[in-house]
Amino acid sequence: MANEEAAILATVGPRLRALRTRRGITLAQLAQTTGISVSTLSRLESGGRRPTLELLLPLARAHQVPLDELVGAPATGDPRVHPRPIVRHGSTFLPLTRRPGGLQAFKQILPPHTPAQPQQQQTHEGHEWLYVLSGRVRLLLAEHDLLLTPGEVAEFDTRLPHAVANPDPHPAELLTLFGPQGERMHVRARTTTD
Repeated sequence: MANEEAAILATVGPRLRALRTRRGITLAQLAQTTGISVSTLSRLESGGRRPTLELLLPLARAHQVPLDELVGAPATGDPRVHPRPIVRHGSTFLPLTRRPGGLQAFKQILPPHTPAQPQQQQTHEGHEWLYVLSGRVRLLLAEHDLLLTPGEVAEFDTRLPHAVANPDPHPAELLTLFGPQGERMHVRARTTTD
């Protein structure tokens, strides 16, 4: 058992170096991102320092990979994501990604007749992209009042006041990508007329 653990830990350093070089970043840049000193990072990559959870967690976040990938945990063989629904303000969010930090994907289900008023608009850091799967979605974005139908996409900086609602008597479903560096994509949107 101890030999097996030592063998697993010995592979962490090369894995860390490969991730860093693949991303094209220096030890100094990684040190600035993680708060871990350059010398500690160098020793981790060379195998001169034993990896600890305290060191691996910020590195997993910085590289935007699961901790399992850093330590070479065996694959489970099942690539499916088993989302646990999150219910917030009556809307159901199904997480479709498992990566810590970075871009997050959700399937969102809006219940019927979800109200949205300009005074309910919120702001926060990030960027959002949404795609309507079914139903109609009302998007209040700053001074704009938009009605999105299936197949339509909207993307916006979440520092703008915004609110999402469902004006119809049946649920609406959408895919949402949210993150600090969301892919910018703009298709089309129609101003609401009803």
